[in-house]
Amino acid sequence: MDLLRIAQFVRQTRKQQNMTVEALAEKSGFSKTYISRLENFRITPSIKSLSKVADALGIQMSAFFETTTEPIQYLTGHLDEGEEIQRNGSKYGMKYHSLAFSKPERKLDPFVIEYFRNDEQRGFLAHDSEEFFILLEGELEFFVYDDDHSTSMGPQQTFYLSEGIPHRVQLAKGCDYAKALIVYDKAESPVES
Repeated sequence: MDLLRIAQFVRQTRKQQNMTVEALAEKSGFSKTYISRLENFRITPSIKSLSKVADALGIQMSAFFETTTEPIQYLTGHLDEGEEIQRNGSKYGMKYHSLAFSKPERKLDPFVIEYFRNDEQRGFLAHDSEEFFILLEGELEFFVYDDDHSTSMGPQQTFYLSEGIPHRVQLAKGCDYAKALIVYDKAESPVES
């Protein structure tokens, strides 16, 4: 048990909640002196005491024992190893795979999206980010603004969109499967328009 880290964590969590030492003492059933000594690394709390303090702070007791790690500086992976993201795309014959899911606070959000033949047509989407689209397999129709403005795409073709541009994608006639790599400039989810 890292007592110094626990002491710092209690103080930091209490302050983030705009809670006074007195308020934490009252909620936990301990004296103000006890809480002060705990936060200043002057006592060794029991597990039972930590449990009461955690309850008073509204956190899980395990938070006291979690270790912080250094920020992830780089990731390696493979296009087939992305984490499947559950979005409403499945009802439109689409599967999303996040390629950088284990990198918190990322500035780029790369996805592999698989398209399957489906009768339900997705509406137009607009994103709060720029988007770079690379078709890896299959053939697609890429619609921008409305159904009158489309581009046919084959493997290795790309499409770049500024933020806020309504668009939608569907499989081309005669194609039952396509796969694309899409990179957003920030980790934002698309919104249906």
